[in-house]
Amino acid sequence: MSKVTWKPGTFLYPIPAVMVSCGTMEKSNIITVAWTGIINTNPAMVYISVRPTRYSYKLIKKQGEFVINLTTKDLVKATDWCGVKSGEKVDKFKEMNLHKEKANFVQCPMIKESPVSVECKVKEIKELGSHTMFIAEVLAINSDKKYIDEKGAFDISKCNLISYANGGYYSMGKKLGKFGFSVKKKKK
Repeated sequence: MSKVTWKPGTFLYPIPAVMVSCGTMEKSNIITVAWTGIINTNPAMVYISVRPTRYSYKLIKKQGEFVINLTTKDLVKATDWCGVKSGEKVDKFKEMNLHKEKANFVQCPMIKESPVSVECKVKEIKELGSHTMFIAEVLAINSDKKYIDEKGAFDISKCNLISYANGGYYSMGKKLGKFGFSVKKKKK
């Protein structure tokens, strides 16, 4: 056997590194989350998992909403910093020179510098052990106009999104194909 076996753990990489904003426009916080993803299409649903000891956990549990803000190469320092500092002690928006933007459907602010902000309403809370999973319905997706192409579609290649893997942040590479490319018939 050529593979090494380890004990069970979290080794499903890469994963998105996102900044989750919570609270209100007046009293807000940002938490960096790597345990996040899509769980359903119709209705559109996502999840984030947060340690109950985190300040944002209390805000999200009380308010029942949050915003997932995608992060970029330009936001990597803020992404890391917001993950290691406590919002109970510092204003992360102010300290990282990030700007609040009013959301359309939730009270939480969006992060203006993020290319995409996803407004979420908590539908279910699952306490799993080290983390609590907040399962949420997507209420709206907000994209900066500069990432929309001439056809009106979101152009992810313009964003310089980052991911997280095994303790490190990585920039996303070039597009290798698109869904279905492996079975698409070639033109003659």
